[in-house]
Amino acid sequence: MLLDIKNLKVTYGKAIAIDGITIHVDEGEVVSIVGANGAGKTTILRTISGIKKPVSGEIRFHNKRIEGKAVHEVVKIGITQIPADRMIFANMSVLDNLKIGAFLRRDTQKIRQDIDFVYEHFPILKERQNQLGGQLSGGQQQMLAIARALMARPKLLLMDEPSTGLSPILVAEVGNIIKDINKRGISILLVEQNCRMALKLSNRSYILEIGKIALQGASCDLIDNELVKRCYLGG
Repeated sequence: MLLDIKNLKVTYGKAIAIDGITIHVDEGEVVSIVGANGAGKTTILRTISGIKKPVSGEIRFHNKRIEGKAVHEVVKIGITQIPADRMIFANMSVLDNLKIGAFLRRDTQKIRQDIDFVYEHFPILKERQNQLGGQLSGGQQQMLAIARALMARPKLLLMDEPSTGLSPILVAEVGNIIKDINKRGISILLVEQNCRMALKLSNRSYILEIGKIALQGASCDLIDNELVKRCYLGG
């Protein structure tokens, strides 16, 4: 098992954001967490990444406990997060944004190879490598955020609402990118409000409601679940 979270509880002051959830991600899987805005999805990713500290529970990565580790330590062991607001460096070039993704690495030659790889995968980034990140369109910024995360060579990629603010065509393109990343052997924990997209892309899914797991199982089964259809798919 790659990631194993048990009985995780997270609060903001006296408010409980995550209430004793248990989830896991196996090697090579795409696992999605879906739910309405405010359900606690982003809090889970922030806690895995070390941005938020849990009140209780365990987070194990490769069977080693990581809850409470600093953000840079979590990145170093192989977990990288793409935040919902992308958080690219608007006043830096596309190329410099990519280099920052590899800031903990010292393998200069392989970094160069990885830059070439992401340029091959995202040709628009190569075309605009000297352009400021803030001058890119929303879809291009999402591509840059994904490419920058890949520069860290993660074993587990945490993706927070990658479809937010994108047109249907770009949502489909991001979906294809997620599939391609997973084919490279990178496991993905995908947080999405777009339930249909998440269920189609993932092996397994968790339905989150107000900090608790309401449903879980194989995504192909959940997409046919009557409750999921009614509450999340507009069926």
